[in-house]
Amino acid sequence: MKEFFGFNQAELKVLGKLNTPHKIQDYLDKLPINFELDGDTCYSPREVLRRQTAHCMEGALLAAAALWYHGRRPMLLDLVTTSKDDDHVVALFEQDGFWGAISKTNHNVLRWRDPVYTSVHELAMSYFHEYFLDDGKKTLRTYSAPFDLRKIKDTSWLVSHKPLWHINNALADSLHYEILKPSQAKTLRTASQIEITAGKLTEWNRPKI
Repeated sequence: MKEFFGFNQAELKVLGKLNTPHKIQDYLDKLPINFELDGDTCYSPREVLRRQTAHCMEGALLAAAALWYHGRRPMLLDLVTTSKDDDHVVALFEQDGFWGAISKTNHNVLRWRDPVYTSVHELAMSYFHEYFLDDGKKTLRTYSAPFDLRKIKDTSWLVSHKPLWHINNALADSLHYEILKPSQAKTLRTASQIEITAGKLTEWNRPKI
């Protein structure tokens, strides 16, 4: 079992089994969603393995770490919305020249993408019609260029017990591309009621406090 940036043997055993994007996605799907009941979090891959919970950013970081362990590039894609909605982050992977995405989410949308997209732009746009508020207004506005986590020179983030806000901020500050012209944003059709209803389907129920 090869060494990997300070992960212990038990953690490496888990990473070793996550040797395809499919297996990584299956693992993330089984993790309960992190509702951040005690405040905002940005757990490292080690902390996700230890706590067995994750939200989208944390799941993407773990997925990227697993991809890296198996010789793939550890890349993130940031999907940014209007101020009225929440952004989403996925892990990117490339296969035979096509792009796919690994995603941790609690909803029936904004999920896994098979590697069938010829560009990151095309993949990002596949999320556009899924991204809307309860009133049906579509909110996705920009997406990042592929963010290669190898640019974070201090690799201790992989096993850190501290929140990774510096990576969250670096991703947010990275190059992003506009999806819409202002004139287009004004003429978007709202999602239909059946889409709105389906979009409220969740895997994990928020604990009652």
